[in-house]
Amino acid sequence: MSRPLVVIPTYNERENLATIVGRVRTAVPDASVLVVDDASPDGTGVLADELAAADGAVQVLHRAGKEGLGAAYLAAFDWALARGYDPIVQMDADGSHLPEQLPAMLAALAGVDPAGEPVDLVIGSRWVPGGSIQNWPRRRQLLSRGGSAYARWVLRLPTRDATAGYRAFRADGLRRVRLEDVHTRGYGFQVDMLWHAREAGLTIAEVPVTFVERERGRSKMSIGIVVEAMLRVTGWGIASRLRHRPRTTQPASSDGSATRRSRA
Repeated sequence: MSRPLVVIPTYNERENLATIVGRVRTAVPDASVLVVDDASPDGTGVLADELAAADGAVQVLHRAGKEGLGAAYLAAFDWALARGYDPIVQMDADGSHLPEQLPAMLAALAGVDPAGEPVDLVIGSRWVPGGSIQNWPRRRQLLSRGGSAYARWVLRLPTRDATAGYRAFRADGLRRVRLEDVHTRGYGFQVDMLWHAREAGLTIAEVPVTFVERERGRSKMSIGIVVEAMLRVTGWGIASRLRHRPRTTQPASSDGSATRRSRA
C-alpha cells in the first residue's frame, strides 16, 4: 500500500469542501484526494477544480448529474483501481468523518485480524467500544443503531456498524468484490457494498471513530430514504436465504437408492 486515495463524493458541498480537503492533506500528507462531483448547482465542482489547480494531489471526477452516492463511489473505485491507488478510502464531504482519525484506520488496514489474516476492509465504526456520535438527537441515534442491527441480523453481517460510510479498502480486496452486482445508488449502498464484501470473503475490521453531525449545509438523509434502504435489505436477506438453503435428503427407496427434493 503506497498510494492512498481518499474519495470524497459531493453534491452541493461548497461550504465544506475546501476545509475537508485541507484536513485530509494535513492528516495524511502522502494521500491524494479525488473529489467526485455530480454537477452540483452551488458551484462545488468549480471549487474542486480550483483546489486541484492549487494542489497536484487533488483531482476531480465530474459527473453529468445527480445519480446517487453509490454510483459516485463505484465510478471512483473504477477510476482508482485503473490508476493503481492503494488503499482507497471513502469519506463524506460534510465533516462528519474526521480526517484526523484516518491514520488509525490506515494502520489497522496494514495489519492482520486476530486469526492472522490480512485485513481487506476497515470500517470507521460508531457502535464499537470507543466509537461515538456528536450532536445527534437520540431519535436519530436509535434509528441508526436499529437500522444497522437489522441489516446485521437479516444479512448475517459480522460488523457492529453496517451503515457506516467511513471505510478504507485494500485495492486487492476491492477487486475481489463483484462491483457489477452492487446496484444500490442511495443510502443503502453502504450495506449493499458491505454485504458483497462479506460474500467475496474480505477480512473486515472495525476501528472506533467519532462521528460529528455537519455544522454547515443541509443533510440529505430522510426517513423515506432509510425505509427504502431497509426494504431493500429485507429483499436481499430473503434472496440470500433462498440461495443458500440446503437441499433436503429423502429417505432411501426400497431399492437402496436415495432421492432428493429440490429446493422450492
